[in-house]
Amino acid sequence: MMESINQIQMIAVAMLPVLFAITLHEVAHGWVASRLGDQTAAMLGRLTINPLRHIDPVGTVLVPIATSLIGGFLFGWAKPVPVDMRNLRQPRRDMALVALAGPAANLLMATLWGLVAKLGLAMSSGFGSVAVFLQLAGEIGILINVLLMVLNLVPILPLDGGRVLYALLPADWARRFGRTEPYGLIILVVLLLSGVLGQVLWPVVNAFRGILLGGG
Repeated sequence: MMESINQIQMIAVAMLPVLFAITLHEVAHGWVASRLGDQTAAMLGRLTINPLRHIDPVGTVLVPIATSLIGGFLFGWAKPVPVDMRNLRQPRRDMALVALAGPAANLLMATLWGLVAKLGLAMSSGFGSVAVFLQLAGEIGILINVLLMVLNLVPILPLDGGRVLYALLPADWARRFGRTEPYGLIILVVLLLSGVLGQVLWPVVNAFRGILLGGG
């Protein structure tokens, strides 16, 4: 389905799924943090579905445009929700739960977009463009949410998977691992440009897509 539309149509259909994916991912982090004792995100107005509160001008706009034009792939990030570990009841454990909340939100959204895609397919015989829109939006919603979920679970700081690994490591190892955070984005970009990251991520992403679309 996605192969049959042009780039402008793809962007128009993708806007809603992408905005929900990045917005609710960040809201989930902040909401879980607030339930576990840290109200930083709530006080800063980040517990909102307004995407403007979560857009990073560089990571959400400039970097995705540059990477798609130069390298033919899409890469970027939203403005991270601030979390103060000192306010959490059990800092290391709770920080892992906060980190997992974002990918969990993406998994839930991917599942819901799967239902949208199936609805569009079921309506295809009599609802024309509406059915096509639903099917396309559903497929894109699955793709972007599964990709965000799997990417964020890579165990590199400052990704969510890195936060979880930090919480699981013994304290001394965790401190050593924490020192890698300033270099995390560089490591991620190197893995991305080298193709290593794609070789690891895409089989997992495609497996989830197949399950959610009923083909796996």
